[in-house]
Amino acid sequence: MTSTRPIRALQRGLEVLQVLNLHNGATVTEVAAAIDLPRTTTYRILETLCVAGYAYRAASDERYRLTILVRGLSDGFDDEAWITQIARPYIHELCNELVWPIAVATLSGTSMLVRQTTDHRSPLAIEKRGPGFRVAILNSASGLAYLTFCPAEQRETILDILSRSRKDEDKPARSRKRILDMLAEVRTRGYATHRRARRVADEISMAVPVMAGERLVAALAIRFASTAVSEGDAVKRFLPRLRSTAQRIGAEFAAQADHDARTAAGEKPPGEPHAPAS
Repeated sequence: MTSTRPIRALQRGLEVLQVLNLHNGATVTEVAAAIDLPRTTTYRILETLCVAGYAYRAASDERYRLTILVRGLSDGFDDEAWITQIARPYIHELCNELVWPIAVATLSGTSMLVRQTTDHRSPLAIEKRGPGFRVAILNSASGLAYLTFCPAEQRETILDILSRSRKDEDKPARSRKRILDMLAEVRTRGYATHRRARRVADEISMAVPVMAGERLVAALAIRFASTAVSEGDAVKRFLPRLRSTAQRIGAEFAAQADHDARTAAGEKPPGEPHAPAS
């Protein structure tokens, strides 16, 4: 029996999808190097995926990332990547309003992974962090917000793991009562803060949970200089908008999940909410 020759262009396209999935986004040069293709060929494949709706190029850092449509191809596009795609226009809108950098982070192992950020859009960002940046759970507002509002069993498991860690940023987990008291305070306030000492001015982060119904899916945070905005002023100026944006992201996430569930069950889903233009 004569074997059929594979379609090389299709193979290359699938290889590009795999690179984007494994690296949570990549530039043309990074993709080309990963699969040993000419840069011009790689660019054409990436742009074709964008036209087809399976990828998009972020204006903030020129990196290509997967879209929700990839969920129809495989399980590679997980909920964390999904919340990233949904959150992107909302955090860009919030950054345009508040100017200071905004980020969405999810739990990844024993740290928080920044899934999307507006650092490259914010003129006030001291450091230009991009997607893929990791922060310690107990040494970040995002981590404290996530740990506070996640299910109790998950919280206990995370604290057990961190208490055995040799990393300096995880050592506070060994004082379980102190950590639980701090998390109780965060729960009462409804938001977490963290202050990072810097040479010129301390940087303060403020984060709130992103809830899809009863499910915690991410943390939404803003960073600002303590010399420019006090924590008290931030509570008045930033917190209401941060909470409102988190609620909108969570609502759309829940609506999309319901849409997928109805579609899988053969039901006709209701209309989908519209996200603001980025």
